[in-house]
Amino acid sequence: MTIAAALAELETLLGKGLSRSKSDLDTHGASESWFAPAPPDAVAYPASTDDVSRIMAICHRHGCPVIGFGAGTSLEGHTSAINGGLCVDFRDMASVVQVNPEDMDCAVQPGITREALNIALRDTGLFFPVDPGANASLGGMASTRASGTTAVRYGTMRDNVLGLEVVLADGRVIRTGTRARKSSAGYDLTGLFVGAEGTLGLITELMLKLHGQPEAISSAVCAFPAMGPAVDAVIETIQTGIPMARIEFVDAATAKAFNSFAGVDFPAAPHLMIEFHGSARGVEDDAAAFGEIAQGHGATGFRWSVKPEERNALWKMRHNAYYACLALRPGAGGVVTDICVPISKLAEAVEETAADIAASELMGPILGHVGDGNFHAILLVDKSDATEIETAKALSSRMAERALRMGGTVTGEHGIGMGKLGYMSAEHGEAWSVMGDIKRALDPSGILNPGKLVRQG
Repeated sequence: MTIAAALAELETLLGKGLSRSKSDLDTHGASESWFAPAPPDAVAYPASTDDVSRIMAICHRHGCPVIGFGAGTSLEGHTSAINGGLCVDFRDMASVVQVNPEDMDCAVQPGITREALNIALRDTGLFFPVDPGANASLGGMASTRASGTTAVRYGTMRDNVLGLEVVLADGRVIRTGTRARKSSAGYDLTGLFVGAEGTLGLITELMLKLHGQPEAISSAVCAFPAMGPAVDAVIETIQTGIPMARIEFVDAATAKAFNSFAGVDFPAAPHLMIEFHGSARGVEDDAAAFGEIAQGHGATGFRWSVKPEERNALWKMRHNAYYACLALRPGAGGVVTDICVPISKLAEAVEETAADIAASELMGPILGHVGDGNFHAILLVDKSDATEIETAKALSSRMAERALRMGGTVTGEHGIGMGKLGYMSAEHGEAWSVMGDIKRALDPSGILNPGKLVRQG
């Protein structure tokens, strides 16, 4: 049983749908993470669930590793082919299968991106809200249980996936869930595959919950004298019950990065970026209530906007924060890490993390989806400097340990992949072994995304 034998069969099956070109292999072996490139032996471009089923049956028979691939935006080495094998790229399975406006749901193939889906939904009065920043594929977003800027109101992928079609390791095709909004029938297999990072099966179709496009939207940005008051304003806003659609935090270094990268003139101070959805009157009232809370915590320089072009510019700037921060140190790469803690611990976690970074020799802007206790550090490093990489990894480790000490999780959004395997036992205890039992039951040969998420062996 060899990879070569599997690829020989796949070449007969797929023809031009299987690539071994160096450029394709290099593209699928790289990532935006700090990990060294790990290209696969070949890349498959299936056009249907039947193609994926046949691919998996062949790979299962020959023991060939298989890694699913969406838009390639993962940050913890999820798509690295560390054992070689086959990368299955879903770019040719990117259609909207069905839209049911009355039931506010839709079925899509895994390769479609969130932006493409919302363009397709534009005339229905509906939209899909999960927004991780990158224009990721929906299959990848489900596989990593993605969240993002709107999770504080609309939830994460876990809350917005009603059901899945999945191809298992041996080529069997199963469907999980239904279009009903609730069920008491058996195990929640949908929840099992959402967040499994491609270690249990390959998602070939998703049934998604949709939401009504809001009548009115208002966005704002304001500055704070320090990180503590900004985070305290977030906490009070949440505890007051004001229905925010987004509430994002950026520190002074990120604000400086925005000024250079996007041509704005933010003060060199921490900022909150916030958005409200609802009726015109409701949005106005919510904005006023937030303004009072923020001013009570020292906020200044409010900039409100209901104009779509100004709102879009604000969130485009936020979504480009990674690249803006990289530009603070030309030629640098980023070790990007995230944690999530209970809201009551958020200010303490952010301030301790900032102190750790300040005591190091690295720059590390902090920003995040603080409405749900999730924040990120973008640690800027010379990727050729082993000492800097080790310093960044040590800072990331301290963040993870801090999150667990505070009752949180080592990742609220990026996932485990390879980068955070070392923390799974500390976070989950014996439950991590149970995850391994599930993995072995569904993938006894261990061919699906090996070396990721679960303990090997």
